[in-house]
Amino acid sequence: MSDATVGIVLVSHSAAVATSVAELAKGLAGAGDAVPVAPAGGTDDGGLGTSAELVAAAAASVDRGAGVAVLTDLGSAVLTVKTLLAEGDELPADTRLVDAPFVEGAVAAVVTAATGADLAAVEAAAAEAYTYRKA
Repeated sequence: MSDATVGIVLVSHSAAVATSVAELAKGLAGAGDAVPVAPAGGTDDGGLGTSAELVAAAAASVDRGAGVAVLTDLGSAVLTVKTLLAEGDELPADTRLVDAPFVEGAVAAVVTAATGADLAAVEAAAAEAYTYRKA
């Protein structure tokens, strides 16, 4: 494992939701500032929706050279990230859209990144959150 830490970006249609999930994940993980996590919620003017500019800025802000895991809430957030990835130069190298539940996946991603795990392990832990049973 290197000294670089995987960055996490949480993309939601709501700035409040993205910020709250980021705070929850960092708090539950006990990660403090050890894991760079950035919310990218809402539109540039503060409305509901997604913003490619906010996503790109968030990804740049958490890039520490170990890759960036991006988790999204709903459909157009996924499309926004896929578009940025397709453009090729809008996001840091080794940025991945992670197919995971938003809240549980965020917590798993941050917990795993806090151990110094690589991007593949962070992605796998977040995706595994689909199997968490509540009953």
